[in-house]
Amino acid sequence: MTDKVLAGIDVGGTKTAVLISAQPPEVMARVEFLTRPAKGPQYAINLIKKSVHELLAAQGLAVTSLARLGVSCGGPLDRIKGVIQSPPNLATWANVPLKSMLEEEFKVECLIENDANAGAVAEHRFGAGRGCQNMVFLTMGTGLGAGIIADGKLYRGAIDLAGEIGHVRLTRSGPVGHNKAGSAEGWASGGGMAQLAAQSVAEAQRKGKQTLLAEHVRSGKPISAREVGAAARKGDAVAVDILRSTGERLGEVLAILVDVLNPQRIVIGGLAVRLGDLLLNPASKVMRREALAPSADICEVVPAGLGESLGDIAALTVGMGI
Repeated sequence: MTDKVLAGIDVGGTKTAVLISAQPPEVMARVEFLTRPAKGPQYAINLIKKSVHELLAAQGLAVTSLARLGVSCGGPLDRIKGVIQSPPNLATWANVPLKSMLEEEFKVECLIENDANAGAVAEHRFGAGRGCQNMVFLTMGTGLGAGIIADGKLYRGAIDLAGEIGHVRLTRSGPVGHNKAGSAEGWASGGGMAQLAAQSVAEAQRKGKQTLLAEHVRSGKPISAREVGAAARKGDAVAVDILRSTGERLGEVLAILVDVLNPQRIVIGGLAVRLGDLLLNPASKVMRREALAPSADICEVVPAGLGESLGDIAALTVGMGI
């Protein structure tokens, strides 16, 4: 039986995962639950505390076996003070001092990190970024953010805001992301894809085109990126076009990153793992067309090596110390 373990906590707008590990990236035990931000932060925080206690007990470990807690969460946040500052997917989490709350409960240090930075370091240490001195990790989920590894180390910027590629405007108008129409996040994220899908399906219906996605519109529910991908794999022309369009905009984002940062590798999580070449082929084609050729030629674009475990391993990586 191990003496000390780390607890990792991956806080998302939809679900939160809590896990313990004696030797990352291996996981000893894990649990997840719905975050339910509409209920306010205390609901999920109580479940986080309860989960850590229960996971330790189930492994026959006392609370004193806990060496440190690591929290990965979408920004904005103050990682030094450990305060969550109303991220878009956790709007009710306004100035929540999560670090001090968990340290008071467990009497050990708690480290908190932006999920893009945590994901970048996790992929650099354990995933598709191993061996790279210069890489960029993209969180491509509901939103779009980046974590930057420069000369083998995480690059944070002057006030911890490096990597906010989602805020860059690609067009004067278009899907909204990062509170900005036409932004990179609006065009190249799951949230942006949902907006594009709604417009594309409505246009297809006006023109009398058939699409599997129409049934989702009839149900009154928004079309998710997962549903677009499923339809595209069945050969649905509208879905294929949505993915091509999203991939091409992603390629424009990649070209900017290649020209500015000159990375050896760009690792993309979330949608790139689930959609693969349907998304990455058009993205790579546009990147190579738009970016400086010498920089584009040496840059690989790959899905996250940690796959669906990325959020878990990222949280543990924060606990290890970034």
